Amino acid sequence: MAGLALLSTSPALLSAALGAAQPAADPVALPSPPPLLERRAVLPLSFSLAAVQDTPEGPPKPQPDSAPPVGEIVVQGEVGPPKSDPMEAINEESFRAVQAVDGALVEPLARGYRDGLPEPFRDGMGNVVRNLGEPSNALNFLLQGKVGKAFETLGRLAINTTVGVGGLFDVAGKKADLPYRRNGFGNTLGFYGVGPGPYLYIPVTGATTVRDLGGRILDQLLLPTVVGEPFNRTEYAVGYFVINGLDQRLAFDEEIAGIRASDDPYRLRRETYLAQRRRDIAALKGEPISERDRMWLEELEALKAAARAAPDSPPPAERTTPVEPPANPEGLLITKPR
Repeated sequence: MAGLALLSTSPALLSAALGAAQPAADPVALPSPPPLLERRAVLPLSFSLAAVQDTPEGPPKPQPDSAPPVGEIVVQGEVGPPKSDPMEAINEESFRAVQAVDGALVEPLARGYRDGLPEPFRDGMGNVVRNLGEPSNALNFLLQGKVGKAFETLGRLAINTTVGVGGLFDVAGKKADLPYRRNGFGNTLGFYGVGPGPYLYIPVTGATTVRDLGGRILDQLLLPTVVGEPFNRTEYAVGYFVINGLDQRLAFDEEIAGIRASDDPYRLRRETYLAQRRRDIAALKGEPISERDRMWLEELEALKAAARAAPDSPPPAERTTPVEPPANPEGLLITKPR
C-alpha cells in the first residue's frame, strides 16, 4: 500500500517530502518542473489571390536573385538554324559549292564577256533582255494598283521596241525620261502580304525564298505562255538565260566581292538579300524599312566600296597575314558565329 501511495502522490508533494527527509548538511536540489508555455493570442490571417490580381499593378513580379558579377560577359543567342533559314546547313553547303564554281568558271566567263565584246554591243544585248521583261513589269505594276507606273513601263516597251530597234537601244530612258523599273510576281505577292517563306540558296538561281522563287518562275513563263512563238523555243530560253546571267554577274560583281571579303559570307549574303527584298516591298507600300535592315544594307555598301577601292585584293582564303592567337583560348566558347 505504501508503494501505491507513493505513486499516487503529486510531484510537488513528493519533492517537498524528500527535501524534508534529507539531512540539513547535505541538501539535494531537485530540478523544478518546466514552466507551462504561455498561451499567446493567434491572429487570424486572410489572403485573397483574386484581390492581388485585381489591383492595377497586378501580382508582384519576381525579382532577380542577384545581378551578374561585374566583369562577367553574358552571351545570349538561339540554338539551331534561324526561323528564316530552317535548311541552313544545306543552303550553306550549296552556297560554298556555287561560290567555288563561280570563282572557277562563271566569273572568268563574265569578265571575258565584258572585256571581249565591244561595250555598245554588250549594252545592246542587255537592253534586249530588259526589254523582254517589261511586259511582266507592267503587269505587276497594274496588279499592285500603280496604274501610272504600269503605263510608263508600257510606254518604255513601245518606244524601245520600235524606235530602239527591238530594244537594242534604251531610247525611252535616255530621250523620253522613262527609267527602267524592275518588278515581278514576287513583289506582287509581298505587296499583298504573302510572307517570304524559308530562305533558299539554289545553284543557278542563287539567293531566294520560296515566294520569290515562285514569282520568278511566273515572270519567266509569261511570254512563252501568253505570246508563244518565238519565246517558247529552246534557243530563246538558252539565249535569254546566258545573256541575263552574265549581265547579272557583272552587275553584282562588287557586291559578290564584298560578301566574299566578309567574316561570314554566307550569313551576310542571306541577311542582305532578305533586307533588300523587304526594302523593295516596303518601297512599293510607301513604308520605311527597319533599323536592322538599314544596318545590313549599310554594311554591304561599305564592303562594296572597299571592293571598289581594292579590286585586285586576294580573297580571304589566299591572304597570308598571320593571325595572332588569343591570350586565353580556353575562354572562347563560341566556335562558329551564328
